[in-house]
Amino acid sequence: MNNQYSIIIQWSDEDQKYVVSLPEFGPYAHTHGNSYEEALKNGQEVLELLIEDYQARNKPLPKPSNFKIILEV
Repeated sequence: MNNQYSIIIQWSDEDQKYVVSLPEFGPYAHTHGNSYEEALKNGQEVLELLIEDYQARNKPLPKPSNFKIILEV
């Protein structure tokens, strides 16, 4: 899969798992994993399913976010 969508992985002390967010697809696009690697794999699978669902319903895909890093010296 080659796309430009964001996958954010954060540790949750409350859940004792890595929580994955897919921000371009809204606040409910989440998954999780017991390890970072598992969380990334699950996030990629959910992202693929979301893209397939959008395409099957002829719904336009969200625009990928563009993050800029600004360094101040």
